[in-house]
Amino acid sequence: MKLAIVIVSWNTSDLLRRCLETVFIYPPNAPFEVWVVDNDSQDDSVAMVREHFPQVHCLANDHNPGFAGGNNQAIAASSGEYVLLLNPDTEVKPGALAALVDFLDTHPAAGAAGSMLLNPDGSLQPSCYPMLTGPRELWRMLNLDGIWPVGEYHMHHWDTNQPRQVEVIQGASLMIRRDLLDRVGLLDESYFMYTEEVDLCYRILQAGWLLYWVPQSQVIHYGGQSTRQVAAEMFLHLYGSKIQFFRKHYGRFTTTLYKCTLGLTSMLRLALSPLVWLRPADIRRTQLALARNYFQLLRVLPRL
Repeated sequence: MKLAIVIVSWNTSDLLRRCLETVFIYPPNAPFEVWVVDNDSQDDSVAMVREHFPQVHCLANDHNPGFAGGNNQAIAASSGEYVLLLNPDTEVKPGALAALVDFLDTHPAAGAAGSMLLNPDGSLQPSCYPMLTGPRELWRMLNLDGIWPVGEYHMHHWDTNQPRQVEVIQGASLMIRRDLLDRVGLLDESYFMYTEEVDLCYRILQAGWLLYWVPQSQVIHYGGQSTRQVAAEMFLHLYGSKIQFFRKHYGRFTTTLYKCTLGLTSMLRLALSPLVWLRPADIRRTQLALARNYFQLLRVLPRL
């Protein structure tokens, strides 16, 4: 078996169906298997997969072990030489899967490769990032990337005909060598949601392998379709997982500095939040919801 495609789903039945349809309409040019792990969805996701895609291996959990836990279940049960982590809110375009397989076949120094993610309107979506560090997080939280990209790549200026070496690939469409996973370990299940792919990419780089963004592989990503169902909770998971990453890889002192950075920038955002009443109504609602999230972050930050 050349490729195992792993999709972890939670209450995204309609999107999952379209994702699976595109996988089988535009399959890779090699033997492959598809695994869907359902993390205790309350919709008809499991029934839909078993009825319409009997060729798919479907694992139905009676609890939600998180993104990392769900992926690890299928990785352990599957047998592909390569493993593709694919989000259920994606649609693969023609040749997308074949391009990643071909790239890893012809680039032995590459430990993993990721797709060029697109918004539904066809515009470019961020799909890879510089490695997570304290200075980059401070720059990003102060909204300075618009002046000069430090916490993100300036992807709109990249040549979309050439693969590019990167540091972190988003887990929405990430293909990894199985023998590399055997060496560096699977996804860290202590991350319930977010940053688990950053942690994996960090370990891959530390082991001396390279990561590549492959624009010949194009995947539409609707983005956040599961997490927006519990947006406030996921906001706290996001920053909790980043603190966990700092604690695991950078030590206590750097973690403390990062938590102080989070606290100070959160207070600054809250201090400026009354200005949102000068903005249009739709922007105001979004910014007020974000302010509430930062207030909750400040409340729980000492315990993270």
